[in-house]
Amino acid sequence: MSATPETALAAPTTAAELDAAVEAAQAAFEQGRLADPATRAGWLEAVAAGLEHDAAGLVETAVRETHLAAARLEGELNRTVFQLRLLADEIRLGEHFDATIDHADPEWGMGPRPDLRRYNVPLGVVGVFGASNFPFAFSVMGGDTASALAAGCAVVHKAHDAHRELAARTARAVLAALEGAGAPSGLFSLVTGRQAGEALVDHPLVKAVGFTGSTAGGRALLDRIAARPEPIPFFGELGGINAVFVTPKAWAARRADILNGYAASFTLGMGQFCTKPGLLFVPAGQAEGIRSALEAALAGFTPARLLSPRLHAGYADAVDSLRGSAGVRVLVEGDFAEEPAPTVLRTTAEAVRINPELLRQEMFGPASLVVEYADEAELPALAGLLEGQLTTTLQAEADDDVTALAARLADISGRVLWNGWPTGVTVSYAQHHGGPYPATTSATTSVGTAAIRRFLRPVAFQQFPAEQLPEPLRDSNPWRVPQRVDGVWRHPDGAAREEQQ
Repeated sequence: MSATPETALAAPTTAAELDAAVEAAQAAFEQGRLADPATRAGWLEAVAAGLEHDAAGLVETAVRETHLAAARLEGELNRTVFQLRLLADEIRLGEHFDATIDHADPEWGMGPRPDLRRYNVPLGVVGVFGASNFPFAFSVMGGDTASALAAGCAVVHKAHDAHRELAARTARAVLAALEGAGAPSGLFSLVTGRQAGEALVDHPLVKAVGFTGSTAGGRALLDRIAARPEPIPFFGELGGINAVFVTPKAWAARRADILNGYAASFTLGMGQFCTKPGLLFVPAGQAEGIRSALEAALAGFTPARLLSPRLHAGYADAVDSLRGSAGVRVLVEGDFAEEPAPTVLRTTAEAVRINPELLRQEMFGPASLVVEYADEAELPALAGLLEGQLTTTLQAEADDDVTALAARLADISGRVLWNGWPTGVTVSYAQHHGGPYPATTSATTSVGTAAIRRFLRPVAFQQFPAEQLPEPLRDSNPWRVPQRVDGVWRHPDGAAREEQQ
């Protein structure tokens, strides 16, 4: 297949073209894996500069194709560029190698120890599926692609059908930047169409798959990967409900602020964020007050079209299904117009105990469910009815005893917030964007510098001649990466840190 975005845009990628793209990616991986961290970081920085150079054209294309506002898309593109540069800085440090050296020791406690050295190597060719709701941050050069390239892998990206023109334009900028930076040809390529996506998952040279999308789509890919003769890692982000729990003290002290924040968060981006708060647990007995406060908070809301007709139809079906369930009432009446007004539904703790599925229906759009509870002591058990979440949130006061609830939320989610709102996922060192199934299919993060480690695996070398060792494992340390030598971390600046044994 031709890796040019023009070909990808003109017609769906054929099986033969997909095979050629993966073969080229494998050849590029074998060549590029020899690059030192500074060289690889330069490739990422070149891509960042290439995206910046065509920022106006990329945003214009995205506005036309996704119906998202220009300001939102400009911010998302800036985030994508920032992430590339942050990952470049991270791999220059070399900590992702986890280079560990045990010199031969005849006096080792369990008997003579051979010379043994371990570090992390890239997996190989990675297939990445673009997301519909973040056309920059989780698409062509989003977190999965960027972190896989940073790890030393090659990437074949399957464009999302909702913004194929933008995918093609982004890929064009990426390919030109990599070529200009001297990266191996085939290190990145773009394919389109369902047939190409299926063939990508099945291809024996593909060693991992990254995905951001629906639970149904992610589960289908997970099952397909499990059926391969050689199952491979699947790093799927499938979304979540992102429950928010409000304690009675916080409700009494800050009810208006909480409801204003909730309204702004669940409608942000027309409710099409994977971190949208889809559930709000509040003390019972104030339905009318909640209704009036939310109507006031939503009065200035400006609706917009959803990302695609298919997503609009799915949103309408999900809201209709939930509002028709026993024990569910409408708190704020919305609609399913071309630019839909927000909907807020209401139920009780008793109803969700009878039917926990009420807590598991994702409404991908500007809708959310308020759950009224009678006693704060109910909250840990109610949290226990939830499936895996990307985020959970505590709206609480400093003197609240939420130990049991917070522990339960940590069990079921990848990020727990205190007095905040989950929409907005910063790219940083400590970020974790993940969570137990069905939020994701792994115990890893798709955002932040730790995302690089998804696409690495450890290899140990025993009794190797010094000149045959990979650079990060040599005593001379030519790449100047951190090394743990006989239990002590040594950094290129000469500092050493004794580890607890």
